[in-house]
Amino acid sequence: MAAALQDDIFQLVREPIDVGALIRHVRAPGDGAIVTFDGFVRNQSHHRPTLYLDYEAYESMALAKMREIGAQLHEKFAIHCVAIVHRLGRLEIGETSVLIAVSAPHRAAAFDACRFAIDTLKRTVPIWKKEYFEDGAVWADGELPPAPAVTLRVKPAS
Repeated sequence: MAAALQDDIFQLVREPIDVGALIRHVRAPGDGAIVTFDGFVRNQSHHRPTLYLDYEAYESMALAKMREIGAQLHEKFAIHCVAIVHRLGRLEIGETSVLIAVSAPHRAAAFDACRFAIDTLKRTVPIWKKEYFEDGAVWADGELPPAPAVTLRVKPAS
């Protein structure tokens, strides 16, 4: 796997994410595009009003997985720099929970890498979300990988 660049950022934070600072960090004169994914807390889930969210993580493993994603991005896509930052703890409606910023000389690589990064993060990084409602709280279901194809063999009737 290609090593991530020294300028890449992978963090778990408990304070609000400074989206603008991360975008400025990944920007360089040789880049022609920055694509961001800004995931934030919405005010409803499954048609129920959400009060707030709480994120927990297996922090050392989560950071290692985030770095792996960064290395994969550099290997698979012609990008310059990436920042992946996820918030932990209590988040209010409208607060950013995850920010991914990818810079590249060309927009196609930046778009593709950013999409790959968020999809892979959701599937592989051990971060869990608890949703709080007026009548209680639930751990949110993560995105599950697609079910494997099943081949059915029909035994002929004897």
